[in-house]
Amino acid sequence: MTGLTSASEKKLLLFSGRGYPELTEEIAECLGIAPTPTRLSDFAGGEIFVRFLESVRGCDAFVVQSHTAPINRWIMEQLIMVDALKRASAKRITVVAPFFGYARQDKKSAGREPISARLMADLFATAGADRLMAVDLHTAQIQGFFDGPVDHLFAMPILASYIQGKHDLSQVTVVAPDAGRVRVCERWTDRLGCPLAIIHKRRDPDVAHKVAVSEVVGTVKGRTCIVVDDMIDTGSTIIKASEALFEQGAAQVIVAATHGVLSGPALDELKNSAISEIVLTNTLPIRDYQRFDKLTVLSIAPLIARAIKEVFSDGSVTSLFDGHS
Repeated sequence: MTGLTSASEKKLLLFSGRGYPELTEEIAECLGIAPTPTRLSDFAGGEIFVRFLESVRGCDAFVVQSHTAPINRWIMEQLIMVDALKRASAKRITVVAPFFGYARQDKKSAGREPISARLMADLFATAGADRLMAVDLHTAQIQGFFDGPVDHLFAMPILASYIQGKHDLSQVTVVAPDAGRVRVCERWTDRLGCPLAIIHKRRDPDVAHKVAVSEVVGTVKGRTCIVVDDMIDTGSTIIKASEALFEQGAAQVIVAATHGVLSGPALDELKNSAISEIVLTNTLPIRDYQRFDKLTVLSIAPLIARAIKEVFSDGSVTSLFDGHS
């Protein structure tokens, strides 16, 4: 079965790009359907071709593509899929981007810079998307870039439940690795009933982008510190944070993050660090060669599937997080 049909005869169809089909298969299994058969191929010159192999007229379409490397290729493929659905008379098109590309470029930090996250939203709107769905956007303001509904899902309940099941919460301190993560970490402290610590970074005025000193604000000595971030890219922020915590007497450091970008030296740096465990979700593919003993990967598929069901039935996505905000 490739789709779900509601009592009012609406039809849900799930579509997968080629960037990370394994996640779409997991989501489909949770929904009890199969992804809609789609022909996706490349012309000799590198242009992408899309054709859906069954009728999509009048359907509620959910196009799943996490923006993994090579990121520009898979974003373009998803845009073309949306355009094809619009031209084939799909009734409503939801772009499901568990990891939303260019989300870190959400503002101008200096003159003559783009706001690429806004451009992304504009591109999907122009292609024909009616709705966006993403997990843990880098900043909440990105929701305002798209002129339509945006379902902003949170991985915190999944990650926090895992931490709750493994650690004595009376010995846990939640740590924000920088000022930008404080609001997210406050949600964790509300959920776990734990104190909050913040890493304050002072930069070297003589060396651009170099952190000179990391000061820990809060009590971490002798405690299990849970460093919470939205993503791990090169790992430098997380590793510097863990070093500052150990210098202040932390008993152990655990990292919980939603997106495992894991670029460049991240794998070797994390493996060789004093961090006890890194907990990620599978919004991005974690391949076999990227896995190591200290890494735990939790599935985001059940959460996305539940959100898709709520959207399809005109229910409340917010209700999925009641009590966790």
